[in-house]
Amino acid sequence: MSHTTREKQQLLARVRRIRGQVDAIERALDTEAGCEKVMHLLASTRAAMSGLMCEVIEGHVRTHLVDEERYPGALNHDGAEELLAVVRTYLK
Repeated sequence: MSHTTREKQQLLARVRRIRGQVDAIERALDTEAGCEKVMHLLASTRAAMSGLMCEVIEGHVRTHLVDEERYPGALNHDGAEELLAVVRTYLK
């Protein structure tokens, strides 16, 4: 079973929150809100998308690259943790 299938409800909840944030951007633009508010909304939406991407990447690495049951000795766990730390930092 894929990690996206296993975590489907959690991932869908995040997508729905992101959709709400995008809707808020649209409302702010439609009501001619100040640019500061629009930029804050954009920044928070970007962070939410990055967080979602990080979660999917982390699940992929843990499920498909370092799952010892499926792939014995496939990848060094410390190396995977280092990679994930870099990805988390990059996506912030």
